[in-house]
Amino acid sequence: MIKLMWRFLLLVLAAVAFAWLADRPEKIVIQSPLHEIQVSLLVAVVLLSLGLAAAYFIWKLLHRIWSSPKTVRESMRFRKHRKAYESLSRGIIAAGAGDAQAAAKHAGIASETLKNEPLITLLTAQAAQLKGDRAGVKRAFEDMTKSPDTELLGLRGLFAEAKHAGDWATARKIAERALAKNSRLPWASTAILQVQTTAKDWAAAATTIAQQGKAGLLPREEAAKKQAILLAAQALELEEKDRDRAKTFAQDALDNDASLVPAALVAARTYVSIGNSRKALKILRATWALSPHPDLAEVAANAKPEDSVEEKFERVRDLVGTPETNLESAFALGRAAIAAKRWDVAKAALETHITERPQARICGLMAQIEDAQGDKGRSREWLARALHAPRDPIWVSDGVASPRWTPVSPVTGEIIACAWKPPFEQPPSLGWQMQNDEAVPLLETAAAKPNSGESFRAPDDPGIE
Repeated sequence: MIKLMWRFLLLVLAAVAFAWLADRPEKIVIQSPLHEIQVSLLVAVVLLSLGLAAAYFIWKLLHRIWSSPKTVRESMRFRKHRKAYESLSRGIIAAGAGDAQAAAKHAGIASETLKNEPLITLLTAQAAQLKGDRAGVKRAFEDMTKSPDTELLGLRGLFAEAKHAGDWATARKIAERALAKNSRLPWASTAILQVQTTAKDWAAAATTIAQQGKAGLLPREEAAKKQAILLAAQALELEEKDRDRAKTFAQDALDNDASLVPAALVAARTYVSIGNSRKALKILRATWALSPHPDLAEVAANAKPEDSVEEKFERVRDLVGTPETNLESAFALGRAAIAAKRWDVAKAALETHITERPQARICGLMAQIEDAQGDKGRSREWLARALHAPRDPIWVSDGVASPRWTPVSPVTGEIIACAWKPPFEQPPSLGWQMQNDEAVPLLETAAAKPNSGESFRAPDDPGIE
C-alpha cells in the first residue's frame, strides 16, 4: 500500500512538472550556420529524455554483445555444475540403497567438476564402506579432517574406524581432539566415556559425566545417578588399597544416590573397620529403606563382630522392619534367626512367603529349619521344592545376570543401574538335569553350612582386576 502511494505521488509530481513546463512561454533556440531551431521548453525536455533513453538502450545492447562470450561460458559452467550435483544426489541415493558400484560411479562423475565439495568426500567414504575398503574409508575421512568445514565429520568417521579395529587408544585421542574443537559435541563426549568405561578408568569417566552434566548433554538427575555409579566403582576398587579414599568415594556416591547398595556396603564396612558402628548402621538403614538387600543385613549383623549371635539377630530385626510385606526382610531376618537358633522366629518370618512358589533360597532356609527341629522328611521336601523353585535374585544389568554388581552394561558398555532382582525364568528343558535323589544331597550340604560370624563380603566387585 505504501509503495502504491509513493508511485501515485510520483505520477502526480510528474504531471505537475509537465503542466508547469507547458505553461512556460520561454523557448530554447539552437543555432547553426545553416539553420536555427526554436522549440518550447516542454518539447526540449521530452526530446532530451528520449535521447537519454535511446543512449541507455544502445549502451546496454553493446554491453550485452561485448559480454556474450562470458555469459555463454557462465551458462555452460552452470549446466555442468547442475549435472554434477545431479550425479552427487544420485550417488547419495545409491549409497543409501546399498549400491556401492553406482555410488562410486556417481562420486567419480561429480568429483570431476566439484573439486572442493565436502559431500563428494562423504560419498566416496560411503562407497568405500559399502565395498568393505577400510583403507579407502580411512583416506576419505582423513581428507575431511583437512577442511575446517568437515573436520568434525572426518574425526567421527576416523573414531568409528578405530573403534571397529579395536584400537581404543587411537579412538580416545580422536574423540578428545573432536571434543577440544566442540565441547558440546554429544558423540565425542559419549565416545570418550565409552572408551574410559571399557578401560575401567572410573575416575576419568566420572569427570566426563560431570562435564556432560555441566554442558547440558545429560539431565541433571541422570548425571547425578551415573556419577554415583562411577563413584561406587571407584570405592570398590580402592576398598582394599586405601580405605580412607574408598570411604570418601562411597559417601559421595550415596550423596548422589542413597539407594546404591554397593556404595552403602563399602561405606559401612570402612566405618566398621575403624570402630564407628553407629555411623555404619545409619548408612545401612538409609539404604535399606530404599533398596533392601541381604548383604546390607549381613553387614549390619556384623557391625560389632564381638557381639553374640543373639545381639546380631536383634540388630538385623531392628534393620529390616516388617518381614510379612517384604521378601528381602523375611529372608534377612530368617537367616539371622537361624544363626541365633531362633527356629520359631525364623519360621514365622518366612511363613507368609511360602504359600505359593517360594524362591530357592527361601526353600533352603525352610529345609534348615525343619532339619534343626528334627523333621528330616519335611527338610527333604523343601530341598526337593528348591529344585524347581523360581530363581533367587541376582545382579541384573541390561538383561544380563551376574553374581557381581557392575557399573556398566555388559551389552552396550553404557553406565546403567545394576538391579538386584530375579533373572529371567529358566525354561524347564534347560533346568536341572539330575534326578531328585541325586540333587538333594548336594542341596543338603549347601543348606547345612553354618552361618559364619565373619563380616560377609558381598558379590559387589565391579569386575576390577
